[in-house]
Amino acid sequence: MADMAAPVQVSQPVKYKKKRTKITTFDVVNVIVFTLIALIVIIPLWKVIVDSFNAVGVYQFKLWPTDPTFDGYKTIFTTQKLYRPFINSVVTTVLGTLVGLIMSTLGGYVLNQYDMPGRNAFSYFLLFTMIFSGGMIPEYLVMKQLHLVDSMWILVVKHGMNVYNLVLMKNFFEGIPTSLYEAAELDGCTPMGIFFKIVLPLSKAALASIGLMFAVTVWNDYSTVQIYITDPNQVNFQYQLRVMIMDGDTPTTAYRVSQDTLYYASIVCAILPFMAVYPFLQKYFVTGINAGAVKE
Repeated sequence: MADMAAPVQVSQPVKYKKKRTKITTFDVVNVIVFTLIALIVIIPLWKVIVDSFNAVGVYQFKLWPTDPTFDGYKTIFTTQKLYRPFINSVVTTVLGTLVGLIMSTLGGYVLNQYDMPGRNAFSYFLLFTMIFSGGMIPEYLVMKQLHLVDSMWILVVKHGMNVYNLVLMKNFFEGIPTSLYEAAELDGCTPMGIFFKIVLPLSKAALASIGLMFAVTVWNDYSTVQIYITDPNQVNFQYQLRVMIMDGDTPTTAYRVSQDTLYYASIVCAILPFMAVYPFLQKYFVTGINAGAVKE
């Protein structure tokens, strides 16, 4: 009788047990702390949004408007004396952000040149300005000599140089591999050519994050307008809203809206542009800040 073929043994698939993640006390405390921080930020913001839709101003916290209405926003959108301040804010924010980015990127790139004469002295001089300032009166005299008093362009010039943002850009540039600079030099690229062709294309995350910080600073600055500007045609949107809220200079309107509802609607309109923009820049913001602030 012929030998029968030996049966083929089929190997059983190996089952891997999933390792259970061990939850530590630190994880629990971390979640609780950051949940509380998130609630501290979200609850006041949600109250402002809800009260901006209430026809009658309320002082207690409510999850939803009791008498919903859009009259507060209609009043703001139809108030003509807010149009010019809003345009001024848009113009100064765009130009202030561009000037700030130009100064920060060029300054950070120059300070990143280790063979530049006087590099350390110039760095210490910039860091000195982060600790000490001339004060309000000398600053006012300088702005007056520059003919920036009673001009909205003071917002562009004043926030054009921010040493903190410059240091962040410098640290970000230091993270770019030196081999890229050397390869560009071997190909005959000039220092400014390296800046525009190598450095800037690799710095999109840092530019987005620092640009957002410049934009928020210029957009929210009303104290500079309060000190230096008396011409009502040169004020920005934030200052005009502050006048409406603090001084009670509310516009006359045919809409059924209370004064408190109008105040809350004004606050939402002031923060709405950056609430809409920030989600699209969040990934660049986190990456850029970490790359510029953490140095290995």
